[in-house]
Amino acid sequence: MANEATTLSSDIDERTAASIRREDRFTLTTYSKLPIVVERGEGSFIWDDTGRRFLDFYGGHCVTVIGHAPPRVAAAISDQASRLIFYSNAVYSDIRSRAAERLISLCPDHLVQAFLCNSGTEANEAALKMARKTTGRTRVVAMDSGFHGRTLGSLAVTSGSAYRSPYEPLLPEVTFVPFGDAGALETALGEHPVAGVILEPIQSMAGVVTAEAEYFRTIASLTESAGALLIFDEVQTGVGRTGTFSISEYLGVRPNIVTLAKSLGSGVPVGAVVADRSVSDAVLPGDHGSTFGGGMIAMAAMLATLEAVSEPGVMDRASIVYETIARAAADVGYSARGRGCLIGLDVGRECREIRQFLFESDVIVGSSSDPNVFRVFPPLTVTDDELDLFVAALQTVSASVEQQASADV
Repeated sequence: MANEATTLSSDIDERTAASIRREDRFTLTTYSKLPIVVERGEGSFIWDDTGRRFLDFYGGHCVTVIGHAPPRVAAAISDQASRLIFYSNAVYSDIRSRAAERLISLCPDHLVQAFLCNSGTEANEAALKMARKTTGRTRVVAMDSGFHGRTLGSLAVTSGSAYRSPYEPLLPEVTFVPFGDAGALETALGEHPVAGVILEPIQSMAGVVTAEAEYFRTIASLTESAGALLIFDEVQTGVGRTGTFSISEYLGVRPNIVTLAKSLGSGVPVGAVVADRSVSDAVLPGDHGSTFGGGMIAMAAMLATLEAVSEPGVMDRASIVYETIARAAADVGYSARGRGCLIGLDVGRECREIRQFLFESDVIVGSSSDPNVFRVFPPLTVTDDELDLFVAALQTVSASVEQQASADV
């Protein structure tokens, strides 16, 4: 979540310290972690092994769109596990068919079929393959500051030397253009035949950066005219988090492919590629696969999550949450950006200390690649009282930081 190394204070509970040391010893240190051992969650809260409760507005990397341990999802997982945990795509499955049907019913109506996998990076890998297969071309255009995953194919369309340089050379024939610059995309599309243009409608990791709707409509037209496919990476923006099931509905754009993950299974690993008819007609048996994609436990979790998200008023809650947090941010001199329950708060200066103060106030938020911006991912199910807790913490922390800054002058 953060770039800082995990450090253990001298007064940390010994049982907690033992768990942390054990995990650090036996797992590769690919993440810096908060110095807590999480034992349970419910709704907008998690509890550590000492009983300390945190308001979780990070949601385990933007995953818990309907909160932690949603009862409907937990019951669906339990029921499915008691009957059949897994069988591969070598057979048909009723729970898979119902989950896929529900997924397609919630997507924009031009998206007609889904490929089911286990994560966002897998979904993006599959989307890139499908774009190549559909068009017969190999070049891809991606966006500066975009993030699409850490496996080699997805990494090739992820921007930034910190992610890429240890693993180069990556896939060739990727052109990066500035996000928000339709003219640069038009130039890139004119230089070479392009299979697909991939982008995040909101660049979350970059600091929750987006563009006007007109930009997306323009690039959709440019991409179509060039005979390329438009791929929306909605691993974070999708599944209702931004107020519509796909943010493309709000933007008035019809991407050929939308990739989903994160919120799709309420924490059970699920990813999906949803595609239009041009793509579904091009993908044939043997073109792609996934052993665990579409497994029964994952499908039970996905179906229950989709049913919960599509309940009346649930996705509508996103705009209320955004407006509440944006107002609170403005009151303390911060600026908000993003949409729905995917929010970046720009502090105007390095914000690591603010995130630490919030953590000490029992509130968890996320960092970003922009040192001035921290990210806030409340669930759609967050209550007004829980929003009030966050607003109060933000006010207290802002005052504390300002007081400390004044004392240091």
